Amino acid sequence: MATMVTGTKPVTKKGTGSSTFPGPNGNGKRRNGDEFLEPDYRANRYRIGMWVALASIAMMFTALSSAYIVRAGGAPDWVSIAMPRVLLLSTALILISSITMEVSRRNLKSSSFSGYGRWLLVTMLLGIGFLVSQLVAWRQLARQGVYVATNPHSSFFYLLTAAHAVHLIGGLLALIFLWIRSRLVKQVAVSPRRQATADAVTIYWHFMDALWIYLFLLLFLWR
Repeated sequence: MATMVTGTKPVTKKGTGSSTFPGPNGNGKRRNGDEFLEPDYRANRYRIGMWVALASIAMMFTALSSAYIVRAGGAPDWVSIAMPRVLLLSTALILISSITMEVSRRNLKSSSFSGYGRWLLVTMLLGIGFLVSQLVAWRQLARQGVYVATNPHSSFFYLLTAAHAVHLIGGLLALIFLWIRSRLVKQVAVSPRRQATADAVTIYWHFMDALWIYLFLLLFLWR
């Protein structure tokens, strides 16, 4: 029995934008837009964008620091305020939170999702503890009669610590987002986008840590 070859080619459709890849559940189906298929260079945009944002924040605090140094250098009305001891606790909390954030990021990198979420939660609690200790410091100064308009040093203290606290709250919101996502989105492998997002938030949190150390030294050790 002879087989006839018609010479026609099978019709293929181009531009459908979908492909079949082995998925994490082994069903071999995954959309082309799935974040697991996103190239690393696209995921790196999250890290690059974070560095750009941090550059603008650094410029703002550099300008405030310059104003602080100039004002302190030639101001007869400059009266240094006593450091509230609770700020030592604040410093310890934010230093520890930077360590726990790094542990969380490394857990995600090794696909330990339970450890990732657990250390994210610890970092959030430490960040909240830092903000609470800042409020305690402000209340202690207020009970001593030291307010924003008391003298130039107190004005800069409230301005710089409040600006840092606002930016830290932004970091806390990012941590909350990552933690909620870790609870809702279950994966068997780490996508480039998810790792890049965690890396970006970690960079931001480390920056907030370093920024606080800088402000602490500027406000209470530099004269």
